[in-house]
Amino acid sequence: MEITDTAAIESIILKSSVCRLAMSENDRPYIVPLCFGYKDNALYFHSAREGKKVDMLRKNSKVCFELDTDNEIVSDESPCKWTMKYRSVIGNGKASLIHDPEAKRQAFDIIMHHYSDKVSAYSEAGLDNSLIIKIEIESMTGKQLGY
Repeated sequence: MEITDTAAIESIILKSSVCRLAMSENDRPYIVPLCFGYKDNALYFHSAREGKKVDMLRKNSKVCFELDTDNEIVSDESPCKWTMKYRSVIGNGKASLIHDPEAKRQAFDIIMHHYSDKVSAYSEAGLDNSLIIKIEIESMTGKQLGY
């Protein structure tokens, strides 16, 4: 069943622990599972300053993302009737790379808040050696089965 209610979609995002980010280069898809944060219709990821995903995002900022939660296999005596209960969100957006130290610190706070209520101090070296990927969400929809 499709979910279009924004609050219901955001509840799935906030409950999810991994976001899969899909990119494309030369008509070749590439997807990576990432820790993330969500705030104000944007997703935030921390990354090394260099690497395949960063190279791809520099060439093509259009992305797709997927999050899911409440996954549960539902078995049946008939193999054809097995199914899965789940809630998921799929969306599209545009990526930007954040290098500014204060903006990175704020994004790290958003990411950390997703997993913990602890406030963290970040080392300057840690901030210098990383960048933030910000996805401005352009569209998203949810789906659920079994709930």
